[in-house]
Amino acid sequence: MAKGKTNAMRLLDAAGVEYGMHEYDNKDGKIDGVSVAHKIGIEPGRVFKTLVAHGAGGLFVFVVPVEAELDLKKAARAAGEKKVDMLPVKDIQKYTGYIRGGCSPVGMKKLYPTFIDKQAEKFASIVVSAGRIGTQIELSPHNLADAVNASFCEVVNNS
Repeated sequence: MAKGKTNAMRLLDAAGVEYGMHEYDNKDGKIDGVSVAHKIGIEPGRVFKTLVAHGAGGLFVFVVPVEAELDLKKAARAAGEKKVDMLPVKDIQKYTGYIRGGCSPVGMKKLYPTFIDKQAEKFASIVVSAGRIGTQIELSPHNLADAVNASFCEVVNNS
């Protein structure tokens, strides 16, 4: 199933960031975060999705637990915006270089302001997309933050 390294992996390699790789079969079409977590044998709380939003100041990236929902008010506050909205799915590839279901916070076309939900800090490692459907990377949340110049803040709905 391995197709070689993704752009995200190459960038992490170049930066000397340690990470692990997880691959999963996506032939069944189940590529949502919770399904992916089960396929790779990692508890869903440690698997994070990458969401892209836009505001008056441009695009913003949010890395949040797969079981959580981005709180747009908290996201706007974190980004220093009055309001942010999700980037339409049809525009994801145009701005990030990635497709829905394979969007990594590492290696986008541009380095957008990035925010990782603070829940990530309670884990030694988290899992995010490697930039290709079927491939995930596992790394320290702080190493991820350093790689994409992200900050940690609360950006999800509290349940």
